Amino acid sequence: MSSLAEPPASRAPSRSPARTPALSPASGPSRCGGERRRNASDAGAALGAVQDTQLRSVDLNHVIKLLEDSDSKDLEKEQLKTLKKAVKRFENGLPLKDLAQIIEILNLCAEKMNEQEAFTEPLCELIKLCGLPFQKKKSSDEVSYSMAVSKSIAQLGYLMRVPSSQVRIQICKCIVSFYNMELPRKLLSGYQPTSANYKIQMAELGGLAETLVLSLALVENQLTEKLWVLKALQHLSSSGVNCRLMMKAQAASRLCLYLNGFDPSGQLVFRSSEILWNLLENTSKEEVINQLSSLECVHALKEVFVDLLMHGFRHYDRQLRNDLLVIATLLAENPAAPMIESGFTKLLIVLATFTEVKIPSPLVKGLKLTYSYEDFEMKKLLFNVIGVLSKDPCALSLFLFVLPLQLLSENDVMPALLYYVKPNQKPGFHDWSAAQYEELQLHAIAILASVAPFLIDKYLSCQANTLLLVFLEWCIGQDPFFGQGNSFHGTGGRGNKIAQMRYSLRVLRSVVSLYDDAVNLNLCDQGAISQLLDILKYAANKSKEKEDAILLEIEADILFLLSALCENDLHRKELFSYEGVDILIPFIQMDPKKLYSGLGHNCLLFTALDCLWSCVIGCYIAEDYFLEKQGIFLLLDLLALKQKNLCNIILGILVEFCDNPKTTSHISTWRGEKDQTAANLLIQLWRQEELELGVKRDQYGRLVDMKRPIASSFQKQQEVIPIPANCPSFAIMEISENIRAKLYSLLCKLGFENLPGLSTKDFVTLAIIQRYIDFKVGEVWSELCAELKEEFRPVGSDEEALKVISEVSEDTGRMVAALQTEVLESQHHQEIQEEEKAYTKIQAIHKQREMVNKSWENFLARTSNYEALK
Repeated sequence: MSSLAEPPASRAPSRSPARTPALSPASGPSRCGGERRRNASDAGAALGAVQDTQLRSVDLNHVIKLLEDSDSKDLEKEQLKTLKKAVKRFENGLPLKDLAQIIEILNLCAEKMNEQEAFTEPLCELIKLCGLPFQKKKSSDEVSYSMAVSKSIAQLGYLMRVPSSQVRIQICKCIVSFYNMELPRKLLSGYQPTSANYKIQMAELGGLAETLVLSLALVENQLTEKLWVLKALQHLSSSGVNCRLMMKAQAASRLCLYLNGFDPSGQLVFRSSEILWNLLENTSKEEVINQLSSLECVHALKEVFVDLLMHGFRHYDRQLRNDLLVIATLLAENPAAPMIESGFTKLLIVLATFTEVKIPSPLVKGLKLTYSYEDFEMKKLLFNVIGVLSKDPCALSLFLFVLPLQLLSENDVMPALLYYVKPNQKPGFHDWSAAQYEELQLHAIAILASVAPFLIDKYLSCQANTLLLVFLEWCIGQDPFFGQGNSFHGTGGRGNKIAQMRYSLRVLRSVVSLYDDAVNLNLCDQGAISQLLDILKYAANKSKEKEDAILLEIEADILFLLSALCENDLHRKELFSYEGVDILIPFIQMDPKKLYSGLGHNCLLFTALDCLWSCVIGCYIAEDYFLEKQGIFLLLDLLALKQKNLCNIILGILVEFCDNPKTTSHISTWRGEKDQTAANLLIQLWRQEELELGVKRDQYGRLVDMKRPIASSFQKQQEVIPIPANCPSFAIMEISENIRAKLYSLLCKLGFENLPGLSTKDFVTLAIIQRYIDFKVGEVWSELCAELKEEFRPVGSDEEALKVISEVSEDTGRMVAALQTEVLESQHHQEIQEEEKAYTKIQAIHKQREMVNKSWENFLARTSNYEALK
């Protein structure tokens, strides 16, 4: 069995005459070395010529005909002798042109082996020749003979049917040699070897891998042969084409079922797992997992994993155990895999928690971690399994409701994860290193963020909020601690506690986002709002030193937590008010250029605006303080950027703020670039929105369609679809899909009269905005009429009423259009008057200049003409 780690060495070929020292009887000592070399060379050439003549005499057609003849004892000897000659002839490689005949000879020998074992050795020798590089005369031969060669190599797989261990092993050795090609010691005259990858490509073309997988059923009870087949498949599975062929033969499920077979050497598990990994990497992962998702496969995987876990003490065994654990994790992601039914899920959860909760379990009796690197990797993989289970909705339904006592209460997942929510302590001598402990700590807290929302009762009973708040207090404290920052979860945490803070806040975010009153009340009763403001201030100060994505994420998470805690609770808003507004203002004052940095400023600004909406609006103390800090001016500065994603939320905040009577004066006082007023900005946003919606307007901005004056192009394309009365129509839904309703509400708060800084074009648009509600009511009635006509025929009185309503809407449109025309004509008349005034002024100037010129001329005349002077 020891020889199976690598293929057993081939038997040494018999020395050929060409390699036998050529010593002529007449040869003897000579003073001239050159003469000796010439003599030896001449003798070798002579022997080579004799050999070539003998080899050319072997006719493959004759061999085939001889093998097809009836079997007699005398004929058998002749057949074997001829086969030996054929082997001798091609000992340096098979020519491509002869390959089809050689394969035919192989098949004839395989048939004869059923009754005559003497053909086993020549058959093996011929198969061995197939492992040598094929010989070609021309470069184009590789392409010309490709179909014949691919079919010939495929026949090697079919020869696995021969019930001979020697033949099967030789076939596997031949396939392995495809990947370790060695050139023969002598090339055939006029031939050259094919390219190194030629056989591999032909094996892919011929579908050898699929045949070899199917042959596993023939060697199921022969360990040595099975290991050789697996070794050949291991080489073949390095190719994506072969992996896809193997998957057609259900390779994944077949190999998994062999995992727990008897094999003292351990190669069965090693080679099978390597092939499974290659299948996962080179084919569809989902397809492989689906093949592995039978109860038999999961049981086999579990048994091998447990055996390696309990009895594998070598470095190699632990690595193999971890490889199988990764495959088990992938299986856990598949809801169809019977992980829970097989008991595998419970085993993995117990393994993940038994060192933290110290509760004895028969599943891990006698198991001890060695704190080696492989055990460290296993610990992380086990944590990952818990994370996978918490992310899969189908698994969660089983995880939470079918087996809640066994998988949660008894195995104590929550206490095990919360074990790491504590200040880092110096590890003991027989423990994880500082870097390893930190990585496990961060990984456990990250998994806690996934699990906690589904175990909320257990979360509260373990006082997780308290542990997290105390841990966060340590994160911003002055205790000396230098994080390693080596792991994925430790990014940005080298020399500080930022990583611990980041993942602890993620846990709080995951539970607070449930909006569970018990969780939020428990947090607030422990002073979470004040503590979160302190942490936000700490993170903001750190960002001033060096701004990065992780700090921005932390700030955004804290702002979200404050929003969720303070929403709809006046007392909590009052706790937030002064200190919270002071912290919020710098976020709203953010440089607009940072929004495109890619670090997360965009997300941070949105969470800051959301926090403003949830924590300030509705509390007059906080609102007044925000107004004192000129917060409305900052919001309008942001609105003036006219960014589509910002406008909606800012307008919503401004509308809510207008319930405070002091707000409108702040809005009216604001001035933007080039002395722009708030009213002008709002009207510009309206025109921009209508342009994007495709609302029809003429070149002056007047109404065009009197029946549907504010309908978007998309809205006009919609067909009439009768809907239930409790479902909003398209005209109603459209209100929430753009900002026109908010702009209308805001201008209503400001009033439509005496708005400063408006142009004629603005007044034309303002006439439409002022009638927005009337037009929207008309749209709804229009939809109602269309739906009625689709299903019913209204009676005369109803039809008359609907007609009057439609006319009212159209009359409103015509009235607005007339008003717009009046405004434009007034403006035109005013422009003419101003033009006339300008011409009158120009005429007066010219007249004045003429008078000045005439006066000057008179002056000159008086000084030069005595008569004029008199």
